[in-house]
Amino acid sequence: MKCILSYKMPKTLLNKGSGFLADYTHSLNPYTGCSFACSYCYVRQMPVSLFRNEQWGTWIDIKQQAADLLRKELMRAKKKGKVTIFMSSSTDPYQPIEQTEKVTRSLLEVMVENPPDFLLVQTRSPLVWRDADLLLLLGDRVRVSMTVETDLEEIRRHFSPQAPPIQARLKTLQRLAEAGIPTQATIAPVLPSSESFPEILRPLVTRVCVDDFYMGDGSGGKRTKRNGIPALYEQLELEQWYDPSAYRIVYDRLLRVFPPDQIYLSQEGFAP
Repeated sequence: MKCILSYKMPKTLLNKGSGFLADYTHSLNPYTGCSFACSYCYVRQMPVSLFRNEQWGTWIDIKQQAADLLRKELMRAKKKGKVTIFMSSSTDPYQPIEQTEKVTRSLLEVMVENPPDFLLVQTRSPLVWRDADLLLLLGDRVRVSMTVETDLEEIRRHFSPQAPPIQARLKTLQRLAEAGIPTQATIAPVLPSSESFPEILRPLVTRVCVDDFYMGDGSGGKRTKRNGIPALYEQLELEQWYDPSAYRIVYDRLLRVFPPDQIYLSQEGFAP
């Protein structure tokens, strides 16, 4: 799907952490809009999407001169105290447009110059590996959280056909870990997966976050329901996976191969 691209001059980049991100002082989004267009994305039901007269996933706003703005805002924020940043809460910082626009990379360069106390990079894109040089310079102040909702490619294609393949994400987790960059696998949202999913993750990470539609969409699952997700489960005849207790299927499987202190649930798994 082709996206409509717009170049915007943002008034601010660092937004106060609140709600699900209350553990962070700030959130940071290099772009507005996301071409991965995942069917279940809670942002579809937020004002940034609802008040736009274009379908989510078909448009992207590219933030110009973002590095200069972040440099100023970061200096001001650090004078007030501890700074912890979640990047990103409503877009993927490594969606395809980043390959050429490099807004995310420019922001990382600023954070290498003047590091925050902690940065979480939330993505589902193998493109994050391109910036391994900068991530390494941040040391233990950074964690890359790679979304891997399932190990089943056919499930991924059903729910998020424009997102990167699962195998490419797993390979990226391996490369990041081998390079010494702190990582975690984030099963969010929990989608139907195989019994061997934990064994696939075990050699790659020592930290797994599990989150579902009910805990993670900020509305107890209401936003997800409005996105029409129940119908997608019905098409697959996998309705048992669309239930507030379904996350326990994956969580209990993880417990067979991971120590309990390496498995995190919902908000605690994203915390600094």
